[in-house]
Amino acid sequence: MKKWITGLLIAASLAAHGAKQPNIIIILTDDHGYADLGANGIVDDVKTPHLDQLAAGGARMTSGYVTAPQCTPSRAGIMTARYQQRFGVDSNEYVPIPADEPTIAERLRDAGYTTGIVGKWHLTPHHLAKTWMKDHYPEGLEKEGAFAIPFEKCLPHSPIEKGFDEYFWAPMTAYQCNFDLEGNDIPNAPKRIINKDFRVDVQTDAAMAFLKRREKDDNPFFLYLAYYAPHVPLEAPGNYLDRFPGEMTERRRHGLAMISAVDDGVGRIMDYLKKENLEEDTMVFYLADNGAPYKITKPDTPITGKSGPEWTGSLNDPWIGEKGMLSDAGIHVPYIVSWPGTISPVVYEQPVLSLDMGATALAAAGVKTNPGAIDGVDLLPFLLNAKKGAPHDALYWRFWGQSAIREGKWKLLSLGNGVQMLFDMESDQHEHKNVIAEYPELAERLEKKLSVWRDEMQRPGFPDAYGRERPWYNHYFGVK
Repeated sequence: MKKWITGLLIAASLAAHGAKQPNIIIILTDDHGYADLGANGIVDDVKTPHLDQLAAGGARMTSGYVTAPQCTPSRAGIMTARYQQRFGVDSNEYVPIPADEPTIAERLRDAGYTTGIVGKWHLTPHHLAKTWMKDHYPEGLEKEGAFAIPFEKCLPHSPIEKGFDEYFWAPMTAYQCNFDLEGNDIPNAPKRIINKDFRVDVQTDAAMAFLKRREKDDNPFFLYLAYYAPHVPLEAPGNYLDRFPGEMTERRRHGLAMISAVDDGVGRIMDYLKKENLEEDTMVFYLADNGAPYKITKPDTPITGKSGPEWTGSLNDPWIGEKGMLSDAGIHVPYIVSWPGTISPVVYEQPVLSLDMGATALAAAGVKTNPGAIDGVDLLPFLLNAKKGAPHDALYWRFWGQSAIREGKWKLLSLGNGVQMLFDMESDQHEHKNVIAEYPELAERLEKKLSVWRDEMQRPGFPDAYGRERPWYNHYFGVK
């Protein structure tokens, strides 16, 4: 009876909305900390008026998590709505996404959507993919330093073969495209286009071109807009930097400027949807792929235009740690769900995952998946108050020599060196206070639950020995 009522409430809402299949947009930022969304109310120097408006009109998820504190595995989860460890993409080294692993783009395209990607993909093989090279590109094992994998080897794992009809694909500068910034088809695609303009603006222009191409397309659309910002290399034109005068580190100024440029892009997209009367026909998700790297001390090193493990200028406050860690700073990110006319404004506090975006989008599009095919949960019943309680029984993580579980307010961090820490995430002290001595039986139960999940993955247990994360846990938690 309860399921019937829930379904009736959702059906009534969607019928009132008037669209069987909504357009879907996922906007992703890169190395963007939780503090740097104005609506989260953590810092006062960030300027995100368009994102704040998006949050005010939709659902702002205050306990929104990604499935990894690093780009590639996080994006693999987002693109499949599955824990990426199930198919072996445990970290940046364990690429590519398997050619036979279905993406949400493939599922939506099969359901009649026109699909498009703009920006960073990061799921094809590269010079660090030694495990993949053993079987697929053994000559790469003899090479040293950074080198490019032949395009034909990358193609089966690229957006072109993983469900995207249209693409303007690259983090920056050298884009693989089948349409240009004016919205024209590019013959003999894919074609490599060099554009050295400010990458955030280029990616916004490409997103706008994709949207305008839909004016002659009767299909619903799915746009995955993956900004390469504020990830290093930091860059920003003067018109964005000038918004942040006064005394601050240059890395902070550049990070804020890049986030402000993303915010302008979101504003352009939302203005276009409103102008074209598509606002109530379009579900928009916004989140970051992981928290910001700090290099422990947030050094204000010179901005040289080179990439590397440098501070992006973004902040993870109030969470502890940084990118690469399973403490909340690495995985607890800005997260917004907007669907005007369907989702009423709400601050949603239950823990949710990045995987839930895909699950929600697929459900709204009427795409059925087999039991166990995805790990994400359709959030729509919860955001429409048709279901109560938490969407997930528990959230799970595993990265390098770290693992974690969050069940309700409790979070257990379990490291490969045997150290365990338990936190009450609803307390003001969250990860500042390890309460495992007070609740040993709870910690033991959570560890058993986490251990079962770890062993279900393609690489059981921990994929890597505890080590690379040691300096971070020593600095932030005093773990030797």
